[in-house]
Amino acid sequence: MAQSPLTHFDAAGQAHMVDVGAKPATARVAIAGGTIRMQPATLALIRDGSARKGDVLGIARIAAIMAAKKTAELIPLCHPIPLTHVACDFELDEAEHAVRCTVRAETVGGTGVEMEALTAVQVALLTIYDMCKAADRGMVMGDVRLLEKRGGKSGTWTRGE
Repeated sequence: MAQSPLTHFDAAGQAHMVDVGAKPATARVAIAGGTIRMQPATLALIRDGSARKGDVLGIARIAAIMAAKKTAELIPLCHPIPLTHVACDFELDEAEHAVRCTVRAETVGGTGVEMEALTAVQVALLTIYDMCKAADRGMVMGDVRLLEKRGGKSGTWTRGE
């Protein structure tokens, strides 16, 4: 069987964890983003800090950081990596009745932090949903994507939107 271009499969097509042991430790950064859309009244609860469960964005920020740290426990073939920094920021979009989440994850190591940044965004959005679902069960999460990655053999990649 020909070698797969997908690194998590060996020549026989079996899933395996990629060996990163010989890769040099370099500074690596990944930035991911996503959005949760909701009713205008739900966005007002978040903006005004009047949600029954408390500080929605503050708790979602902590959830994002925790999720980045636990990514290897959730994604079967991810390497556990030492994160050196995780930042989660939110932007309220009044026109779209949405909250935009951006996560930046950093490490110095032999593999990238894309999965940590993406996982953190997803969990931040899920946390917003959880904290506001009593007011709005119709919220929609989406647009989760890698925005930028730096470091490693493949260098810098930026989403061209």
